[in-house]
Amino acid sequence: MKPGSGDDTAPAAGEAAGTGGRPLRADAARNVAQIRAAALTAFRGRGLGTPLAQVAAAAGVSKATIYNHFGGRQGLIDAVIEELVTSELYAAIEAARRVDDPWQRITGWVSARRDLQYLEPAFTDVMLMTYPETGSEQLAKLVRAVTDVTTEIVEYGRDAGVVRADLTPGDLFWADVANGLALRQMPKPRREDYDRRTRHFLDSLRPR
Repeated sequence: MKPGSGDDTAPAAGEAAGTGGRPLRADAARNVAQIRAAALTAFRGRGLGTPLAQVAAAAGVSKATIYNHFGGRQGLIDAVIEELVTSELYAAIEAARRVDDPWQRITGWVSARRDLQYLEPAFTDVMLMTYPETGSEQLAKLVRAVTDVTTEIVEYGRDAGVVRADLTPGDLFWADVANGLALRQMPKPRREDYDRRTRHFLDSLRPR
């Protein structure tokens, strides 16, 4: 359910008071830990669009308690995005930039993106910037980082003549869109089949 729907409607004034920066009581700290754990499980299984009511139910709290501690979907995403995808994504970026060979650089980067899509549904939401309405700076920063490194790698490959001259960063983005939506809507393929299709896709990037 997208932001702005009934699921994301904030509680009425006074229904959930903020902590105001004060140290959390033991029960409040326990609620925060339970909400984070529930959000991680839900987002990993169903992506960042998991209804907050489902997260609250899994955590054993009310939806108002999520707003009390996190302010809503943006705050909850920001609280768990590092553990969900940020660290792995930046590791993939650093690994790609360490590779000198232009073909190996692009194959490593594309394979890493597709691996993340296969393993982590929330990565597709990050790539698609599915929830820009949340105003999450962490999500926006991740999108910029992916865009920047993809542009660098594609241009490096084109200059070296190892990829099609007409390949653009946008082509890889839309390939991710198609792949991510297929993974979300269709039965998950066996890993060996998925990897074989990744190799076919990479081969299609070579000059013709």
